[in-house]
Amino acid sequence: MATRDPENIRTVALVGHGGSGKTALAEAIAFNTGLTTRMGKVEDGNTVSDFGNEEQKRQISINSSLVSIEHAGRNVYIIDCPGYADFIGELRSSMRVVDSALVVISGVHGVEVQTEKAWEFGEDMQIPMAFYISKMERENADFERTLSEIQDYLSDKAVPLFLPVGKEAAFKGVVDVLRQKAYMYKGDGSSEFNETDVPSDLADYVTSAREVLVERIVEADDELMMRYLEGEQLSMEELVPALRKSVLSRSLFPVLPGASTSNVGVCQLLDAIAEVLPGPLDMPPRKALKGDSEVMVEPDPAGKFSAFCFKIMVDPYVGKLSFIRVFSGSASSENPLYNLSRGEDERVSAFKVMRGKESVDTRDVVVGDIVAIPKLHSTVVGDTLGVKGMDFIYPEIQFAKPVFSVAVRPRSRADEDKLANALNKMLEEDQTLHFEKNPETNDSVLSGMGDLHIDVMLSKIKERYGVELDTETPKVPYRETIKKPSKAQGKYKKQTGGRGQYGDVHIEFVPLSRGDGFLFEDKIVGGAVPKSYIPAVEKGLREALQKGVLAGYPSVDFKASLFFGSYHDVDSSEMAFKIAASMAFKKGMVEASPVLLEPIMNVEVVVPEDYLGDVMGDFNGRRGKIMGIDSRGRLQVVKAQVPLAEMFRYAIILRSMTSGRGNFTMEFSHYEEVPHDIAKKIIAEAEVQEDED
Repeated sequence: MATRDPENIRTVALVGHGGSGKTALAEAIAFNTGLTTRMGKVEDGNTVSDFGNEEQKRQISINSSLVSIEHAGRNVYIIDCPGYADFIGELRSSMRVVDSALVVISGVHGVEVQTEKAWEFGEDMQIPMAFYISKMERENADFERTLSEIQDYLSDKAVPLFLPVGKEAAFKGVVDVLRQKAYMYKGDGSSEFNETDVPSDLADYVTSAREVLVERIVEADDELMMRYLEGEQLSMEELVPALRKSVLSRSLFPVLPGASTSNVGVCQLLDAIAEVLPGPLDMPPRKALKGDSEVMVEPDPAGKFSAFCFKIMVDPYVGKLSFIRVFSGSASSENPLYNLSRGEDERVSAFKVMRGKESVDTRDVVVGDIVAIPKLHSTVVGDTLGVKGMDFIYPEIQFAKPVFSVAVRPRSRADEDKLANALNKMLEEDQTLHFEKNPETNDSVLSGMGDLHIDVMLSKIKERYGVELDTETPKVPYRETIKKPSKAQGKYKKQTGGRGQYGDVHIEFVPLSRGDGFLFEDKIVGGAVPKSYIPAVEKGLREALQKGVLAGYPSVDFKASLFFGSYHDVDSSEMAFKIAASMAFKKGMVEASPVLLEPIMNVEVVVPEDYLGDVMGDFNGRRGKIMGIDSRGRLQVVKAQVPLAEMFRYAIILRSMTSGRGNFTMEFSHYEEVPHDIAKKIIAEAEVQEDED
């Protein structure tokens, strides 16, 4: 494949709520640019961008998919991003590497929760954005209503670049507001249309819309503004560059209508992408890190090569594919690259321009290119690639923390042997997936962004690696502590003929503040316990506190002070003093009013206002404390502290409670005492478990 000109490259992420029509749009784009000869359908499982088995089975996008097309002399990289909250990591990583984003919004359902999340990401990253109002041919589709929602909830800088001709089943074309021309489609799904004058019933509407659009455009150019205010007619040759400038500066967000499955308006959208959205050379310098300071990297085609790995995918035939975006310079597959994040050489066998699951090899890459490289040895998501001698890296992607966890157990010994390799591969692909072996509960815990996310991962592990896993709710990592001081003696004396065992300690146990952990203090005077045995006493306590006296959970937040004891010149040993310390621990903790502690989570829930009462009432039933309520546009943000024990299936509950329109984040806050009635049940369950063991 020939080397591309950076001037003609466009990189666009298709973002929005699940089911808004992103994949259908990607399919229509592929068809209209000759990448395919027929349009596939999501429900038929034959689209270019949803090619994974899980995606075809579930009829949703799970992974971001790169579709590279050519249109009007432009090389356009389209990234079709998942719209479901469970796969938000794919959305974030994709938006990190594009120069613009197209927010796809259903003309039927309007602005939805994940629409706002995608918009929020774009705001944070300051990406130029445009809107595509999809499904205009559907019943109840309403362009004006959806436009009003965009302007009310997202940005009042959203301005129509095209307007629809006809409503619902009568939607047959679009009007170019700036050029004041209509494009009427045949209605047979082909890309054929006729250019006509604006229909008479839309003339006033289009004239008014053009005035608004031109006013927005000239706001970004002082000279054009003066001429416009003086009544001068501005030419298209002047307005189009000014429009691009407005989009780049985020002072204007174009809005276009369309119907992807019936292929109406898609050609005009493609023209707008080529003509209006920015390319890599239009973008400002990109922030990078050089030690503890920041540097700015220009998108210079003649500069040193630098690229960022934003995605890893395991292809069943090619193997590991590392997706990179080139931010500066150029590179050839004939030369090795250098992983600046890890200080290792990487051999490049080929650069692959991806078209869904298919690809075309290219020898060279330039600034703006998004390509995949097979079988890189050390590169992971978030790494910077360049050449030796460069001394900066791009910031890693900040992914959201997991909110849903399950304990997993291999179904057979054969599964157990293959599990580590399977998990390592999955974790490399998906940065929002976490796995840990909890030493306290002995659970192997798999965590992700929701139950759907975990279910998909388990299916992938079974399909790819033949590993079947059983799941259950993870155990809560409770703690134990004390509420009052106590003193206890631990005396270990054993005589069995010959040398015996002797250790005697007196220890005071005192509660500490929450989070202080365990402190040991040596208060021995006069050598009652020799210095050589003091470490053994501390070690005995540290080992003993791993299993508390109430339910066998680790004991925390107390100080143990060794203040007296005795020893025997012959029979004393480190082992004897360790055992004596553990004996003192058990006695002392029982007498110090021991209690159970549970982990408390900071939870932030974002929901439409209609669901606010339900969410707050539900938190009350989960022993939650409401810490505050804020507004974020039309959404309500509820901040609460809730016990972890009450949150394991909250992702499922919230989705049901809000019809999928709510989302939440969760992170550990602190430990608190468990209410007495609940603690009694936990202790009783622990006793039963110990008897069974």
